[in-house]
This record gives sequence, structure tokens and C-alpha cells, in this order.
Amino acid sequence: MLYDITQEIFSCKVYPGDPAPAMERIRSIDRGDASNLTAFSMCAHNGTHVDAPFHFVNTGRTLDQMGLDPFVGRCAVVRREGSLSAADAQSVLAEAKAAGGAERILIAGDVTVTAQAAEVFAAAGLKLLGNESQTFGPDEDHKTVHRILLGAGMVLLEGVVLDGVPAGTYLLNAAPLNLGGCEGAPCRAWLMK
Repeated sequence: MLYDITQEIFSCKVYPGDPAPAMERIRSIDRGDASNLTAFSMCAHNGTHVDAPFHFVNTGRTLDQMGLDPFVGRCAVVRREGSLSAADAQSVLAEAKAAGGAERILIAGDVTVTAQAAEVFAAAGLKLLGNESQTFGPDEDHKTVHRILLGAGMVLLEGVVLDGVPAGTYLLNAAPLNLGGCEGAPCRAWLMK
């Protein structure tokens, strides 16, 4: 069973202040051109996307320095709601480990990862941590949570769509576009049971 967990780009949620994706049909068969051709512009963090450490850590790795390993492999989906404490993060890790997906974890639900939870996840040596929000951390302080998580060398997968995806273990593919020197990129993320 395959689950597409990606937002559609042109109708996606956009983080406040980021430019929204836009498209322009520059060639059209209807207008007499030989083919249809679309140009588009977008922020690297629109829709379902990944953050590399360089996003908040100036000495951190960029996407092209990460390889594919963090983005592809065994993954646990866990469900939570509300602000995660350090104890909540420990329970997420325990559930993911029991499910066999302790290196890559997607948290389903309306969740806020606090700095205390981020410290627990950072110490766990995760390759990837994902959520349904367009960012990590409380509204008033995304920077601290990002610096903790990305400072530990993991990648973040933000803006996934986990409606209808049961908790459990999956194969995750969230490989981003290979944007050399960039701190983030959109991806077509999917899970396979």
C-alpha cells in the first residue's frame, strides 16, 4: 500500500511571510504552440519540504551534502496532539523503536515540538524528524527548536499530510530536489507499507 503524504504545490499551505508558489504557462497547444510548457517560482520551503542543517546552522550541511540516506528508509509514524514535553518525546522515541523505525519518525497530528522535546530528539541521533506543520517549534520561537534539531545534524520533513495514515512502520521516500548549496527543497514524499 502506498500513501502519498505530499501537499499539492500550487494550493499548499505557505508559511507566513514566504512567497507563495506561482506558475505561468509559457507555451500552450491551445495557443498554437507545439507543446505545453510551464514555468514556476516558489520558495524552497513551500508545501511538503525538507530542511537541511544549513537552514539554521551556518556551518551545517546543505542538501547536496546530505546524500539520500536521511530521506529514504524505514520510518515510524506516531500520532500525538498538543505541545510535546521531554517525556512526550521519550514516548515517541519508544513507540518508534518498538515499531522498528527509530531513525526516521513522522509525528501525525496537531503537534508543537517544544525546545525540551527537541533536546530529547536531538540526543537520540535521528536522521529525520517530520510533522504536519509547515515548521517546527512554537509560534513564538521556531528558531530555537530548529537550531536544536538541525544542530544535531538531522533533517526535518515539514508539511506532510498524514490523514488516513495509520500509526506504524513504513518505507519512507522523501528525497528532495537536488538543489546545490541550498538549505531546503520541496519533495514528493510517500510511505509504503
